[in-house]
Amino acid sequence: MNPLKKLFKQTFVYGLATVLPRMLTFLLLPLYTYVFKTEGYGEFSIIYAYIAIFNVFLAYGMETAFFRFYTNAKDKNTVISTSLLSILGSSLLFLVLAYSFRNSIASVISIDVAYVKYAIWILTLDALVIVPFSWLRATEKPMKYAVVKLINVAINTGITAIFLYVIPEILVKSPDSILKSIYIPNFEFSYLLIANLLASLVTLFLLIPLYFKTKYIFDVVLWRQMMKYATPILVAGIAFSINEVFDRILLENLLPEDIAKSEIGKYSACYKLALFMTLFATAFRMGVEPFFFSHSTSENPQKTYAQITNYFVIIGSVIFLAVIVFIDVIKEIFITKEAYWEAMPIVPIVLLAAFFLGIYHNLSVWYKVTDKTRYGAFISLIGAGLTIVINFLFIPKIGYVASALATLAAYGSMMVLSYYFGKKNYPIPYNMRKIAFYFSISVLLSIISFYVFDRNLWIGCILLFLFLGLVYKMENEVLKKIISKK
Repeated sequence: MNPLKKLFKQTFVYGLATVLPRMLTFLLLPLYTYVFKTEGYGEFSIIYAYIAIFNVFLAYGMETAFFRFYTNAKDKNTVISTSLLSILGSSLLFLVLAYSFRNSIASVISIDVAYVKYAIWILTLDALVIVPFSWLRATEKPMKYAVVKLINVAINTGITAIFLYVIPEILVKSPDSILKSIYIPNFEFSYLLIANLLASLVTLFLLIPLYFKTKYIFDVVLWRQMMKYATPILVAGIAFSINEVFDRILLENLLPEDIAKSEIGKYSACYKLALFMTLFATAFRMGVEPFFFSHSTSENPQKTYAQITNYFVIIGSVIFLAVIVFIDVIKEIFITKEAYWEAMPIVPIVLLAAFFLGIYHNLSVWYKVTDKTRYGAFISLIGAGLTIVINFLFIPKIGYVASALATLAAYGSMMVLSYYFGKKNYPIPYNMRKIAFYFSISVLLSIISFYVFDRNLWIGCILLFLFLGLVYKMENEVLKKIISKK
């Protein structure tokens, strides 16, 4: 099969499987904004910000390290067993320590201890499936990967919808219904976390056979090599989580207490509208990362890497403009209360930031295949530093707009730095003229649609069709090659 066609096929399958869980919060956004006031959704966002940060610590770069060492290993069982034992040990240690100090943790982060307990179990269960999911990707089993992810989505979405909408609506019409005995009023946050917990538990059950069929050998030397490789990725992951979710925590602490959670709720809801770009970038990365490693020893892999980045920018440019054009339609579908719409001006900013992040992930191939992951940590720390500094300086003055601008500055700087260092350490012949052309035209048309014509849908559609026509005219030969069976 054409290697690029294979890449796009795997990207679609992995993307579907990865996108759907992340689409969960987006598809449920109308429900969340219907059930919760802005301050309630703000508190929900803060809880999941902490979960996202701790997820990075519990993964500690093992996913990427597993790919790196499994791909080139002669004894693949040793890589699997060492990775599984490492994750199992660290996860159980976290469970014991975190549960023992749950009251102290709840006090420090100002979150109800009941929510902290649910979060501890969710984090532990999610950590235990890191290696099994990585193994499915490394062995090119995208369909099984997708099925497990879809089951997770179905359980999480189903339970959430039932307890946040279906049962309450039934009880409004039939107050004496038998469902009254299983429904607890004002228990919404707990229902959300319980749904997540049950979905994570079923996911582990489906993937746990890898733990039982592996012949266990803990190779200390291999583990040290993996940890040496993974540690910079952990640092980069922490920095990434700061860029991605730490702004909610900073907003809570830097805004006046009486409006903080409400402002976070508005910001978080409108931030979700940039998810289309985030999901595309994530799907692309999930498909392309194993491809990067498996082709790192092929003849002239740099040329292939450059082509892949070209395609990413072209597709990303189309998505960027399309979301901007239809943003008011999307807003009315997914954000049900007008109180949240106040934060709409941040959408183009965070959408562009997500685009920068996607380009950065493509550019970061050089330090992953050359084992120079320390550069990834260094670049991500600079981005995190910008995020913290800009938020601290400007949140008191311009509120959540500062958080959006900080995200844009962070990901933009990371993209530029990765390109700069990559050019020196592992030159890849990117077609910068083409990349800059598509990116610039897309941004220019988006500015015209959003700001000049004030999001007029008809004008926006004309601009989008013009851009699509331009892409087709310039790329139709490439599209034919990818679609072909050769």
